[in-house]
Amino acid sequence: MREAKIEEWLTDSVDAPAAIVRREYLVPVEGEDGVLFPPTFAAAENSKVFAGGYNINDFDNGENICLIDSVGSQANRIEPIFASADFAALVPQLVVEAGEKKINILEAGHRAGDAIVRCSALKEPLRDAFLAMKRGDAVPLAKLAPTSLVFGVWDSRDTQVKAPRLLTATIRAYNVARLTRSAQYNPAIEYVEEGLLVSTEDKDVLKAYSERGYRHVPATGTHGGVIARGGIRRDVTLQLAALRLLRGKNDEETAKLRAYLLGLALVAFTTPAIGYLRQGCNLVLSEDKSPETKIIYPDGQRKQYSITAKDALAFAESAARAFGVGGSKTVPFDKQLAQNDVKSKEAKSKKGAAAKKAGGKDPSDQIESTEEVGE
Repeated sequence: MREAKIEEWLTDSVDAPAAIVRREYLVPVEGEDGVLFPPTFAAAENSKVFAGGYNINDFDNGENICLIDSVGSQANRIEPIFASADFAALVPQLVVEAGEKKINILEAGHRAGDAIVRCSALKEPLRDAFLAMKRGDAVPLAKLAPTSLVFGVWDSRDTQVKAPRLLTATIRAYNVARLTRSAQYNPAIEYVEEGLLVSTEDKDVLKAYSERGYRHVPATGTHGGVIARGGIRRDVTLQLAALRLLRGKNDEETAKLRAYLLGLALVAFTTPAIGYLRQGCNLVLSEDKSPETKIIYPDGQRKQYSITAKDALAFAESAARAFGVGGSKTVPFDKQLAQNDVKSKEAKSKKGAAAKKAGGKDPSDQIESTEEVGE
């Protein structure tokens, strides 16, 4: 990789590339016609909109697209690599000790905006970093939690500052055939017939017998996975245009900041978040179709590009040295901060309820209803 070329990606030139995209073609370990299990999702509030189950979008022409791994799920699979021995030196290791557990911020679902870090000595430094970002300076947040800038963060419970994802990845299957499965549970012995349990017609008791494994229980027509007749594809996008929106206090800081975040993003970009995703979903690269990586320019040009994980790591290490990686630290979870946080929320809820009763609008409604849950 020629570093001069990479540096050109970071300038504010109108000709600078908009993004780098990568497509990886996947197959189940059982083969192209193997059955794989997508994630299941809870029903929407209006079950007519989405009744729950697999997320499959059907089109008028008979085709469909099935979500195999969401943007949030892929981010949560990739981000923890920065705690591994190979990449740990690239980012600060911020750890919160909560009881007998140690939680690295890299494992926290909401990253720098997560409750686990908000209820620790990291609260104020991160709050100051978010406020600095609000003023246009992303360096303090990059010193504390740089992967929050790479994978996106929203400090939804405090400053409301947002940072868009620089790197997104998702896995989808195309033109899937839905399958169902049925099963029959048979107890080890006939408990009622053998006099080990009381015979009854009480529906609640019979239900308890079934739930505890004392009766025969059929399970029919449940989700049985899908067969991807149109293939499975992982799409990864590194948004260079979004990266160039981030700045430091001056041009020198800005250049170092962007190079550092790009290095981290390239490491994530070249790390395949595939393999064993869940029970019944173990994906590998296709032998027949090689991955494709392209640089996309503002005028629509799409040029082939080749980058290896080794090249990405070398660039990331060089950029990290120039930027100066923030210090690692381990802090205890603060129960008092957590209690204060809950009390503050209770107070806001009561104030909002009073405002509604008086004909006003509770501003917290918008915050809670638009938050990305579980990411």
